[in-house]
Amino acid sequence: MRRVFGSVRARATLAATLVVAVALVAAGVAVLLSLRGNLESRADSEADGAARQVTSQIAAGTPYADLDLPDADDNPVQVVDEDGRVLAVSEGLEAITGTGVSAVTPAGGPSPGRDDDEEDRDDESDSRRGELGEVDGHANGTATVDGERAEYRFAEAEATDSRGETVVVHAGASLEAQQDAVRTAATVLLIGFPVLLGVVAGVTWLVTRRALRPVEGIRREMAEITASEDLSRRVPEPGTHDEVARLARTTNETLAALETSVERQRRFVADASHELRSPIASLRTQLEVAAAHPGLLDLDGAVEDTVRLQRLAADLLLLARLDAGERPAGTRVDLVALAREEAAGRDRVTVEADGGGGPEVAGSRGQLGRVLANLLDNAERHARSSVTVTVGRDGDRAAVVRVADDGAGVPEADRERIFERFVRLDDARSRDEGGAGLGLAIARDVAVRHGGTLTAHAAPTGGALFELRLPLA
Repeated sequence: MRRVFGSVRARATLAATLVVAVALVAAGVAVLLSLRGNLESRADSEADGAARQVTSQIAAGTPYADLDLPDADDNPVQVVDEDGRVLAVSEGLEAITGTGVSAVTPAGGPSPGRDDDEEDRDDESDSRRGELGEVDGHANGTATVDGERAEYRFAEAEATDSRGETVVVHAGASLEAQQDAVRTAATVLLIGFPVLLGVVAGVTWLVTRRALRPVEGIRREMAEITASEDLSRRVPEPGTHDEVARLARTTNETLAALETSVERQRRFVADASHELRSPIASLRTQLEVAAAHPGLLDLDGAVEDTVRLQRLAADLLLLARLDAGERPAGTRVDLVALAREEAAGRDRVTVEADGGGGPEVAGSRGQLGRVLANLLDNAERHARSSVTVTVGRDGDRAAVVRVADDGAGVPEADRERIFERFVRLDDARSRDEGGAGLGLAIARDVAVRHGGTLTAHAAPTGGALFELRLPLA
């Protein structure tokens, strides 16, 4: 059960069903209240008509005993005076509530057409007429007609008879039609709501199943990729343009980046192992020879191999830190002073400051010094006679360091490849003369970490020109 309701599909179905249920309940209540109000208004109108019919007769001078009252089954009528005495009721009315007067037997009052004390008056008194009053209000009540009790909506209207006395007319309209309609509507809603909710739940279940089918395919493929450790595989991409398709494309892009990273790491480990094997093997050979023949120990060669091994280990450690995302410090570094510091002790290197004071950049002094040292090492290795370092500005945005040599230069097709790790263009030269192929790769990685760039060009003297651009502090 927990697994079923823990799925997105089940939660979406449950949420949709609950939302629709709340909406249906609210709509059902609104419909019933509206229906009841409309039918009650119709009953009020019917009761008002019956009351006005009776008040118009009273105002016209019709005697109470001769009033033409509506049928009690449809519109029960009760006429009372200001003292609450019943003057007239519909025929067959046995009991009534909701009018304020429960009596249904006329008290036998005088006729509104003539006063008992004026029966012999002249015709002038016979021409007097009463006045019609407005409907004062409505109330719910009951009436018993021929032994059957039912609910009615009563209208209350006043009238003045020809004698000037005010009477109250209570006329009712049956609420049976209203109650039947409301009960029928409620029954339909009670029966239809569960059916409609079932349809909504079923449709939502099917729609979410279809919508989430690509997601399940992505999950299944990712599980297989994880189990097989085959990063060359890709998840299926739906032909739609929705969120699922974007998820699949992003997942494939992540897999491609991960495959590239893993492959790069594998090559890095393999190349590092290969580069480390040579100095270690050479050092071991020298030590074994020295152990067997102490007089044959090549101490200078052993020290050279040890230094080379130390430098290679330092390069690998720095690359590992850069790959791990190590952020450079925010120290202000004077590039002219740093260039002169790195050029000290190098006979063929000349440092020139272009434009006066040295530009300052923010970053790690040690890492930027490593960049310049690697560029100078590379330039000295290939220069014929001289290396020139020029430090200047490019407007107010960037500091530019150019390292140029007068060597053979770098072919245009290889000017990007030389920044790859363990890449050396001169495969024929000995490892003792060349580096491990990490210097330029480290230099570019450090430049990128500092928000700058490192590119290779052709120098004016025909050799190689390496241009380092860094944002000014």
